[in-house]
Amino acid sequence: MTISIIIPNWNGSTLLDKHLPAVLAAAGKSGVIVVDDASTDDSIDLLHKKFPDVNIIKKQRHEGFASTVNAGVASATGEIVVLLNTDVEPEKDFLRALIAHFDDPLVFAVGSMDKSKEGDHTVLRGRGVARWRRGFYVHERGNVDSSSTAWVSGGSGAFRKSVWDKLGGMDPLFNPFYWEDIDLSYRGVKAGYRLVFEKRSVVRHYHQEGKIMRKYSTWYIRAVASRNQFQFIWKNIDDPGIMISHMVWTPIVVLRAMLTLDSAFICGYFIAVFRLPHIIGYRLSSH
Repeated sequence: MTISIIIPNWNGSTLLDKHLPAVLAAAGKSGVIVVDDASTDDSIDLLHKKFPDVNIIKKQRHEGFASTVNAGVASATGEIVVLLNTDVEPEKDFLRALIAHFDDPLVFAVGSMDKSKEGDHTVLRGRGVARWRRGFYVHERGNVDSSSTAWVSGGSGAFRKSVWDKLGGMDPLFNPFYWEDIDLSYRGVKAGYRLVFEKRSVVRHYHQEGKIMRKYSTWYIRAVASRNQFQFIWKNIDDPGIMISHMVWTPIVVLRAMLTLDSAFICGYFIAVFRLPHIIGYRLSSH
């Protein structure tokens, strides 16, 4: 089974220099692709000088995570595409346990154990649990002792390329970041495929080094996450009971945000409303 490893990058020269050697050591014969999202730092020069065996795709316009990953998957030749963030270091044998699950043709994606360095602590991530509650899709970190998962992370997960292509990949509607991997995973399960969490496949994630945390304000991150939460719901909700619950609870949630002066949430909500025509178009085309 052939593998392509894809790393999206935006002004991550320092992260590439620090973490790419571990990726190459773990890759073996797998091809490694770095997709550069129109960086303005020395990322491209660094790759040419220090990592000549890495395939480089240089985008001319900065778009965000979903579009950048899609460009990498489109150029990949592997049957399985492994996505890694620039702030992730895989352990040397992380591919073995990850790829074994794809012997089952119904498996779409497999997530790795994410040893996330957060301050002075290491938090075990990688498995997600989620449920519909009051018309909202509520998700959180799950216990890593189970192999089930609600989604596979786009920062440390493997995906079957044929199914990825069938589903149309990640939706650029979620650019610049967040919810795109939850959306893709949700659509994969809806199409009849399986997701797996594999705790024996381990990566170390230096979360606080990542571009999102370092580049954007907490307010902006929350606004984008809130916008994308509504976009995900409006794209994917189809159960009549959940629809009614969402219609009832959304005004309450928005009013609460107004009363507490949660401007980031309010901004995200109204941007999502502005994008409703696109979402409606998606729903019409997918039915």
